[in-house]
Amino acid sequence: MKQTKHLFAIVACLVLESLLSTGCTPIKKDPMSLWTHTAPAKQALINYVETVTNPASPDFIPVENRVAVFDLDGTLILETDPTYFDWALFEHRVLDDPRYTPTEEQRTAAKNSREKGIFPPLNAHREKMVSEAYQGMTIQEFYDFVRSFMQEDQPGFIGMKRGAIFYKPMLEVVEYLVKNKFTVYICSGTDRLTVRPLVEANMPYIPNRQILGSDSTIIASGQGEKDGLSYLFKQEDELVLGGKNLVKNLQMNKVTLIAQEIGIQPVLAFGNTFSDASMVNYTIYNNPYKALGFMLMCDDLEREYGNLKKAEKMHEDCEKYGWICISMHDDWKTIYGDSITRR
Repeated sequence: MKQTKHLFAIVACLVLESLLSTGCTPIKKDPMSLWTHTAPAKQALINYVETVTNPASPDFIPVENRVAVFDLDGTLILETDPTYFDWALFEHRVLDDPRYTPTEEQRTAAKNSREKGIFPPLNAHREKMVSEAYQGMTIQEFYDFVRSFMQEDQPGFIGMKRGAIFYKPMLEVVEYLVKNKFTVYICSGTDRLTVRPLVEANMPYIPNRQILGSDSTIIASGQGEKDGLSYLFKQEDELVLGGKNLVKNLQMNKVTLIAQEIGIQPVLAFGNTFSDASMVNYTIYNNPYKALGFMLMCDDLEREYGNLKKAEKMHEDCEKYGWICISMHDDWKTIYGDSITRR
């Protein structure tokens, strides 16, 4: 047995020596194996990462400045069947949770969206209604509520749970960047407390402090209507959701939150709709480092619930603003994995 191992070692050394002497090197593992080889976005990203992580390159970026920001809905996870994860969670809270007594307005909005596909406009009033649905829950109770919902079957697909709605090729991108010492932030329009359990289950290497999102008030359980400036947190207090929306993290609000919480201009940004445009432009404009912005096109009608009209508009915007297009149809070998199929 020892002689056999020794022989294998000699053969391996001879093979390696032969490769080196002929100018060849061992084949590297494809870091984005779920992407087609001809995908322009894949090549652009790999070339970029190899350049900016090379100390000998004039475009080298120090580790502390390697910041990448990702939108969530439609960029990392399913967005279009039939709506956002956080709104589906609201429907579940209002219509399915026997512990909660909704207002008539909440009930009507949830029923109209679930039964008729009629969704209220994305505005401050809608966000107020959603925040109020969880008022009084402790943070842990809310996390548990989200995790329970994640175990429900995902409508529109066979073999998928609501918590497994991440695009597998995009998970590869995040893992690839993390391995190359990029700090990855999720910058979502969804409430950050909703995002945390989703990310924890699918990207455990992204800590909570790197999740940015919309925010609602958090107060002490004994605080009542007292202002935070005049209330002293007590030993018996717990943190509970206050039921008041503070900010919807879309468009310019994303840039503001990045400046406030990260304090460093990102060098990579990934989005999918025009509500991510400010974040992507902030990343690529006037950056002291080489920077790229990517936008996903929802152009797959077979494996996903795409929209060709929206995809074409995004393609036009990419050309207009200097973003790199990602085609879900052309660039990805799979979306959710071979075991998941669209109904």
